[in-house]
This record gives sequence, C-alpha cells and structure tokens, in this order.
Amino acid sequence: MSTTPPPSHALTGPPRPVKPEPLSEDGAFGWLRALGPRGRRAFGGAFGGYALDSYDYFTLPLTMVALSAYFGLNSGQTGLLTTVTLIVSAVGGALAGVLADRVGRVKALLLTVITYAVFTVACGFAPSYETLLVFRALQGLGFGGEWAVGAILVAEYAGARHRGRTLGAVQSAWAVGWALAVIVYTAVFSLVGDDLAWRVMFWTGALPALLVVWVRRSVRDAREENASKGSFAAIFRPAREDSHGLLGTTLFAVLLSTGVQGGYYTLATWVPTYLKNERDLSVVGTGGYLTFLISGAFIGYLTGGYLTDRLGRRRNIWLFALLSAVCIVAYTNIPDGANTLVLVLGFPLGFCMSAIFSGFGSYLSELYPTAVRGTGQGFTYNTGRAVGAVFPTTVGFLADSWGVGGALVFGAIGYGLAALALLGLPETRGKELE
Repeated sequence: MSTTPPPSHALTGPPRPVKPEPLSEDGAFGWLRALGPRGRRAFGGAFGGYALDSYDYFTLPLTMVALSAYFGLNSGQTGLLTTVTLIVSAVGGALAGVLADRVGRVKALLLTVITYAVFTVACGFAPSYETLLVFRALQGLGFGGEWAVGAILVAEYAGARHRGRTLGAVQSAWAVGWALAVIVYTAVFSLVGDDLAWRVMFWTGALPALLVVWVRRSVRDAREENASKGSFAAIFRPAREDSHGLLGTTLFAVLLSTGVQGGYYTLATWVPTYLKNERDLSVVGTGGYLTFLISGAFIGYLTGGYLTDRLGRRRNIWLFALLSAVCIVAYTNIPDGANTLVLVLGFPLGFCMSAIFSGFGSYLSELYPTAVRGTGQGFTYNTGRAVGAVFPTTVGFLADSWGVGGALVFGAIGYGLAALALLGLPETRGKELE
C-alpha cells in the first residue's frame, strides 16, 4: 500500500490563485499609482491640456517685441493684449465651471481646448492690431476654463492624502508648455524673419487639436451620469442660521486668486521683454535665461504640491507669497553688467512663483461641495485672473517712465493680497471629496 500523502488540494480543494499585492501608495510616484487606471487617464488629459494651454498663452509674451515693431505699438498697447485675454478668460472660466457641473468634466474640457486652439491659430492671421485684440480675447474664453475643469476632474479621482501633490503635478504642466514654447520660439525666430516668425508661433497653436482626439477616446467622467444644475446663485448664498453659505468663501477665494495671479502674470508677461530690452540679450540668450526660470518653475510646482500636503494649503501659500515678493524685488534690482546673477536668480524666482500655485487645484476644489465645485472653482480662479490682469497692464504703462525692471516690482503687491485673503479662508487638508 502506498504511504505517499495525498496532494494538499485533495483535502482543501484546488489551489486558489494568489491575489497580487496592491501597488504601494508610498514612494515618489505613489500619488500616481493611487489614482487607478481611470484616474491616470484623467490626469494625462488634464496634464496635456494645461501644458498646451500654457504653450498657447506664451506665444504672446515671447513674440511681444516683434509684434510691437510690426504694428507700431507702445508698451500700454502690448500690455492690453495680455489684459484682454485674462479678462475674457474670467467669463470663459466661469461658464466652463457651470458647464462642468451640468454636462460633466470631460465634455467641458474638450470644449475649452478646442476654443483656445482655434483662436490662437486665428491670431496668426490677424491683419491689424484691432483684429489681433479680438482674436486674443476670444482665445481667452477657452484659456480661462481649461485649468479649472481639468483640475476638478483629477481632484475628484485623488484621495485626500495625495491630492496636493497630484494637483501640483498637473500644475507642473504649465512649465512644460512654457518650455516647449521657448524652444519653438528660439527655433522659429532664429530661422525666420520677425515679421513672419510671430505669425508662425501662433499657427503652431493648432497642437491642442491632437489632445482633443485622445481625450475624447480615452478619458471617462462619472460626473456625466450624475450631473446637476450648477448655478452662480449657489456660490453667492450668504450664511443663515439654518445653513452654511458660500458667499464669504467665494469673495476671499477671488481675492486669493487675484493676488497670486496678478503677481504671476506680471512676471510671465514682462520678463521676456525685460531680458531682451533692458538686459540686452539676443533671442538665443533670452531663451537660455528663461530656461533657468522655467526649470525653477517645474521643480517649484512639484515641491509645492508635496508641501501643500505636508504643511497644509494655507501655510504653503503664505510661505511662497513671502518668498515670491522677495525674489521679484531682488531679481529686478540687479545692477547692470551682472547678467550672470540674473541667470542664477531666475531659478529661485521661477521656483517660488510656481510653488504657490501648486495648492490651488486641491484648495479650491476642497472649498466647494460637489454640486457647485465646477462653478465655484471656475468663477473664483478666473475672476481672480481677470482682476489680476490689471497688473500686467499697469506695468506696461509704468514701463515708459520707470523702465520694465522698475515696474515689475509692482507684482509684489499681488502676493501681499494673497496672504491677506487667507485670513478669511479655512484649512482643508485631509478633506475627502465625493
């Protein structure tokens, strides 16, 4: 008789398949693994949309000197091109926010990307300054809505533990788009005469059309199945004894957005002109100096995202509001002949003015309930952008008497407003979203 013991599955049944260990949510890319397959596709769509949004935006600041010469513009007129973009973006962003609450995040994202791509290309065909101004304004309709809609889409996939760094990574796409714009600018203006080169830059704004095809096929949005009727009235409802209103939150969030974006767009709009006109750098030289600024911005977005999870939303913004103001003053007061110092200080300037943005996507998403999250975030972020647009125009008019470098210091005031706004807003770190 055999004494060989029966196989174990004769007693316990066939062996069960071993369930794979879940991917760790720790480590440098734990936030990305934690999103899951659908969340990662949503992240890819939002990241690509924001990078190309940035690319289309920076076609104007980078071509501003050539545009001024071609149309015979003064500093105030060139500053107005930026201002009208940002003001109209408030309308586009607010409408996109309501649309995101009503028809879903993905459909609203597609519409915004198509809008800013079409009108960026149209800018390249503008026969006059007035036509360019109109096309640039219409480009702002799409430009205003893309970030808010994409940020909400990703925020609702991200858990509270990683939301800050996840949205910080989405914000870093701005630096990627900025870098791509500088690379194309350097190549185009080195190969083509200025009178045509600025048009070519705008024509390359058709790139986002490729993203639209990918997003439409790959990204899904559960919100489409549960869309409600978002409304502006809801985010302006005052608090009563029987309910918690959102009026105070909305007003202080607008002030916060105004301050941060007023400071940021002052620098983003005028630094290329400052480097070329006041530091006497060539096209290639300007691109090299902007590389330091953009490198600092990219690392700043990622670092700020990490810190907004570690320190909290409010502390992160307070910290970098102070550091950004200090960096602006230092950067614009470097003596003539010290261009190496301009190069070196570009890195901390880009780092600080970008790190303050990293918490915006998570913070504004957490301030509003799901039913009006798109409306609230779209309105506050883009209204702040529109009011903050006064800063670049003010610098443009002051530049004629103060010089661009002296006028840029005006941007530091914006960061003071941002710090003030935080006094009326709560800390939201750790808040779970529906």
